[in-house]
Amino acid sequence: MSSDPGLAVQHRTEQGAQQGAQHASPGCSTKGAADDGRVQVPNALPPEPHDPAMPPAPAHIERVLRGSLAALGTGPETVLQHLIVLQQAFSHVPAAAIERLVAAVGVTRAQILAAVDFYAFLSLTPRGRFDIRFSDNITDRMRGSEALLAQLCRALGVRPGEPRADGRVSVDRTSCTGMCDQGPAALVNGFALTRLDAERIRRIAVLVQADTPLAHWPRELFAVSNNVEQPGLLLSDLEAREAGLEALLAQGAEAVLLELAASGLRGRGGAGFATADKWRFCRQAPGADRVVVCNADEGEPGTFKDRVLLASYADLVFEGMTIAAGVVGARQGFLYLRGEYRHLLEHLEAVLARRRAEGLLGSGIGGWPGSRFAAGGGFDFDIRIHLGAGAYICGEESALIESLEGKRGITRKRPPFPVVEGYLERPTLVNNVETFLAAARIAEHGGDWFRAQGTERSPGSKILSVSGDCAWPGIYEVPFGTRVAEVLDRCGAADTQAVQVSGAAGATLTPAEFERELAFEDLPTAGALMVLDKRRDLLEMVRNFAAFFAHESCGFCTPCRVGGRLVLDLVEKVAAGAASAHDLDELRDIAVVMRRASHCGLGHTAANHVLHTLDKFPHIYRDRLISAAYAPSFDLDAALAEARNLTHRDDPAAHLAPRA
Repeated sequence: MSSDPGLAVQHRTEQGAQQGAQHASPGCSTKGAADDGRVQVPNALPPEPHDPAMPPAPAHIERVLRGSLAALGTGPETVLQHLIVLQQAFSHVPAAAIERLVAAVGVTRAQILAAVDFYAFLSLTPRGRFDIRFSDNITDRMRGSEALLAQLCRALGVRPGEPRADGRVSVDRTSCTGMCDQGPAALVNGFALTRLDAERIRRIAVLVQADTPLAHWPRELFAVSNNVEQPGLLLSDLEAREAGLEALLAQGAEAVLLELAASGLRGRGGAGFATADKWRFCRQAPGADRVVVCNADEGEPGTFKDRVLLASYADLVFEGMTIAAGVVGARQGFLYLRGEYRHLLEHLEAVLARRRAEGLLGSGIGGWPGSRFAAGGGFDFDIRIHLGAGAYICGEESALIESLEGKRGITRKRPPFPVVEGYLERPTLVNNVETFLAAARIAEHGGDWFRAQGTERSPGSKILSVSGDCAWPGIYEVPFGTRVAEVLDRCGAADTQAVQVSGAAGATLTPAEFERELAFEDLPTAGALMVLDKRRDLLEMVRNFAAFFAHESCGFCTPCRVGGRLVLDLVEKVAAGAASAHDLDELRDIAVVMRRASHCGLGHTAANHVLHTLDKFPHIYRDRLISAAYAPSFDLDAALAEARNLTHRDDPAAHLAPRA
């Protein structure tokens, strides 16, 4: 393989990743054995946006839009990508650009305004030329992110969330940026800043005050390490041999599907649907114009494994997508890349360009003269990268498809399922990054190879993102069936009070549950383990997660939109020492309503952390109550009587559970 000009990848020296980043070499190949010390440093950073203190000239807006339209197209589905270009060029979406975009792509002004309002990384008013957003996951806070944010605001004379008067800088918080193993972290103009400490914050303040272009900032500030602490079945082999694609071309789609079925591979995004069945359903769906989508919108707090896979295993991910296209008969593919991983974009585009040059993407894959693959006509398939813009809900596959179409990421009512009617009403196969990588290796090695690890119902391995209170945060690949206690031992966790499995929407475990197994039949996980030792106040975790879900609700349904805000208010009331026992009852009731009545999985799981901690760690609430005896006159269940009458419901599920 040729070197990748989009990203400098080098090995960590004995002095550590930070020193190694100072000597980054852009010529290193990503082939070879797995290396836990790989570090990515962008080779080039874009210029800062137009000075927001001065209105952009119409000619400048026209020049930016003309280039964007030429590169990305003029279909309505391209709207979000054009808005991202405008935001990056002007630190906001100018009103004049909206009118021009309406005329160019055939959507209404209301649709564009709705999109700008929906996505966190878009705005109608200018941000600073240096737009700095601190990652606000609980693991960042545990490492002191709030103190660092305050230090930077003092040094720059700016308030959080408000651009400075001269327009040079804005400082704010944002949802987890996927750098939990090397936080505290932040983004500056969309690019990751890692391992922040007081000294780095001081240096950043000096650079901003001097108006130093990002291209001249020290590269070590942008260094992102893989931290693969334990490679396994998939991660121990970095080399992309295209053997899975060769097997498809030699043996045919049905043979690959049979191996996938024999492997027992289930979707690695959390839901665990059988991969072979999903591919077969898409293949059998009516309509010839099918689509393959890789969901790389890794927004669950505490999760960062897909970031590592895209940095060092991108060829295997793209090979898996190409195999899927050959099986289901798709010609078009998308990688939906979360906006927080903007630093990977040039690297991924370079990998795609090289694959096209090598005949692994584009027209006649495997069928061109001199190909080492099986003789024949081959098939056509190409992949385009679609950037997200800061919306957790877009990790849900139907919301992701809405976003691919340039709309707000609102979940769709199902059926029809995406494999039947997805992107632009075409049959669409959506799998996540880890699933496509595993599929590529299964096509190469066969189903029995994969089944050699794991359990009967959960074959293979699981790639975990481990962070928090442990000596060695990073990536751990373990066979399914591994006990939580084993992972804690391997990552150097001690005196552990709780483990949050599968992100903010997952399960909160007590030490009594550490013998549980990571497997679909016991403890399913999308891949995140956040460790909290006994120094931590677990109510701070609850507050952080409650704020996250209140912010990330798409607003479509009342139970999630209103319930999330009510949960946050009650949790803050507890934290302030102003709550009563009745407030805890209300907190539980609202969480149950959200779980039962929300439109999609976000609302169903948004209060899991509340319910789990109320049940398993009741003291974190009880010890803060101002009164345990207060009883109100308001009856919430009685207040729902009118709603029950309107819906002709009076069954037990329509009532709040009686309190013990």
